Amino acid sequence: MPKPAKGPRLGGSPSHERKIIANLCKSLIMNESVVTTEARAKRVRPHIEKLITKAKKGDTYNRRLALKILGDREIAYVLFEELGPKFADRNGGYTRTTKLPNRKGDNAPMAMIELVLEPVSPKQAVVKEAEKAAKKAAEAEETQAPESAESAESAESAESAESPESAESADSAESAETPESAEEVEKK
Repeated sequence: MPKPAKGPRLGGSPSHERKIIANLCKSLIMNESVVTTEARAKRVRPHIEKLITKAKKGDTYNRRLALKILGDREIAYVLFEELGPKFADRNGGYTRTTKLPNRKGDNAPMAMIELVLEPVSPKQAVVKEAEKAAKKAAEAEETQAPESAESAESAESAESAESPESAESADSAESAETPESAEEVEKK
């Protein structure tokens, strides 16, 4: 769990702040959304996201770490057995914070922090795959472009050369290219 910030805290002491954050995490796990002040919502977000990441891993070590923070076996069970599998496909961004109107009594800025339980859309996965494929194609094209430029330069130099030695080397280069293309045709 991250250490409390210096200066003003949510509670009176670091231990009180840890308990406030742990209680907000428990409420968020059980209710899937909590209405609280913006400051508390901002402070609880990294803690709950780290707990969900531990739940996704699901091993004994991470269960013990979560129990140490939460202090309640039932909530840890819900976190690991119910919420962990729901977030298996998501790579981060497990929570969403929505600003609400200010509280009437003290005009404190309010916010609702909730778990994002919607499944990751397949469209996003397809877009990521397409971006990767385009990137690979661009890299392959860049590596082939210098090679083709070099072969074009060597062909031009062979054509422009008038000596018989360079003509022989150009003929040997052409004969070297012919068997490769014949082998490729046979493979297909």
